[in-house]
Amino acid sequence: MPRLGAHLSIAGGLVRALERGESLGCETIQIFTKNNNQWRSRPLTKREAGDFQQKLHAGPLHLAFAHDSYLINLASPDPALLERSRFAFVDELKRAQELGLQYLVLHPGAHLASGQETGIREIAKSFDWVFERIPSGKVEVLIETTAGQGTSLGFRFDQIRAILDRVKESHRLGVCIDTCHLFAAGYDLRTQKGYEQTFEAFERVVGIARIKAFHLNDSKKPLGSRVDRHEHIGKGFLGLTPFRLLLNDPRFKNHPMVLETPKGEDDTWDRENLGLLKSLLK
Repeated sequence: MPRLGAHLSIAGGLVRALERGESLGCETIQIFTKNNNQWRSRPLTKREAGDFQQKLHAGPLHLAFAHDSYLINLASPDPALLERSRFAFVDELKRAQELGLQYLVLHPGAHLASGQETGIREIAKSFDWVFERIPSGKVEVLIETTAGQGTSLGFRFDQIRAILDRVKESHRLGVCIDTCHLFAAGYDLRTQKGYEQTFEAFERVVGIARIKAFHLNDSKKPLGSRVDRHEHIGKGFLGLTPFRLLLNDPRFKNHPMVLETPKGEDDTWDRENLGLLKSLLK
């Protein structure tokens, strides 16, 4: 079965995210390793990293992974912002390694009117720059499929393929599929036929083996809107069919799948969404 979980807060400490995951019955979780709205990060102490790894290995969670800061733009045409983004991503990757995480997910970047080809070329150069500074490949970097909002790249499979083809150490890269983003980008998952066509296209252009994780989100906006707005499972334009198909797809039976659906004041919505997803498993 796929490993179900949610993106959880690290408020109160990194270990608290693991505890929250356990209380929700998660098999995996995604976290930010720092405040995702700030460039600066306080270095992790050996005790923090050690306590997190000990708790992770001793508990019921199969694995944990991270998402990088939304401030990072590895496609930026602004030299100062590009340099800042590259150094920030190096820091994100180091933190993920220190915590023993399996994956680090990122939105590939926005070209900001410099053009698709220029943006893709800059993203690939940024990955080469980062990997040169962190030669160890303990953490796999996952390019997240995007909705294509604004000038964001990664909303078409051919764009992801183009990035992979330009990165020297592309074996260190995988893909994280976001269901809301796929739908908003124009890939219709709402029927068996549409679902099959989408993943046939992914296999043909990128390769199914590149998919390592999923974000399970319904969409507040319709097909092809290119607007990134997550909704609770079954309450948006996607409905339940895509999630039923995905959860029971034998190709993804061991993949981590996490919610990034809206939060409430407590964990009620995460609990309800996870319960609904589990009910779709055959």
